[in-house]
Amino acid sequence: MRIRPYRAEDQDAVLALIADDRLTGQPETTAAMLTEALAGYSPTESDQWAALDVPRTAVAHDPAGRVLGAASYTTRSSDQEGFVLWLHSGEDLPVASALIDAALADLGPRTVHAFAFASALSLGLQGLPVRSRPATRKALESVGFSGRDQCSYLHRHLRELPHVPESRTYPIADVQTSDQPPGRQLYLRDTDGALIGEAALGEPVDGIGVLQWIEIGAAHRGRGLGGNLLTQCCDLLAGNGGHELIAYLPEDPPRDSRLDQPAAGHLLATQGFEEIDTLCTFTRGPV
Repeated sequence: MRIRPYRAEDQDAVLALIADDRLTGQPETTAAMLTEALAGYSPTESDQWAALDVPRTAVAHDPAGRVLGAASYTTRSSDQEGFVLWLHSGEDLPVASALIDAALADLGPRTVHAFAFASALSLGLQGLPVRSRPATRKALESVGFSGRDQCSYLHRHLRELPHVPESRTYPIADVQTSDQPPGRQLYLRDTDGALIGEAALGEPVDGIGVLQWIEIGAAHRGRGLGGNLLTQCCDLLAGNGGHELIAYLPEDPPRDSRLDQPAAGHLLATQGFEEIDTLCTFTRGPV
């Protein structure tokens, strides 16, 4: 097995490797998405990506030239830290290990993060889905990377969402269009106009929408408003051609976050969302 830089003719083989790792609720990765990832652009966390240097992408191949895996990595000039941005190897441990070793050798002695940002190859996957990618996880940990759980990745088909009766008090949410990120904001208000609940819904990609945010004020819970608001999100998504909904539930929201993680988790569980995987990021100190 040998490692060399990515070439344009590797595109189809790399797309096939990415497709093999595709999770439920993720759109098919297209050539255009791969081109964006290779260039170091992502529609998700675009500010983080803009701070990175131009990525380098390597492929592993066998003696016959068949592509076995690919990995993209880079540095950040502001702090000189390194990043393994994405890696796909058919979950072949020797291939994953060879690609990680090559990336680390090229990056040199510095702190390196892996799977820290959501790339253009996916719909917001910030982290490695560790249950689905055990070989990649093992390859990282075997060379000193430590993992940290970031969030639960949840999925639901719209046709299977339970019917939630309309709340007689607050049946209709105000809907506003948002540009960053593209999608819709839904607001539930009291009769005096005070905000009591809100949700953010991304524009569907290949019929898949992202529930970016949903929250009901603590004083208004227990009245079915969360389920009602989620139903309105689903109706709105279906009206825009969506048929699947995914959500990312942080394991440890930032202190300044308004998200009530237990309440949001309970709501999604009662509305039939299934946890597909846990997303983890990894860090390795200078060696």
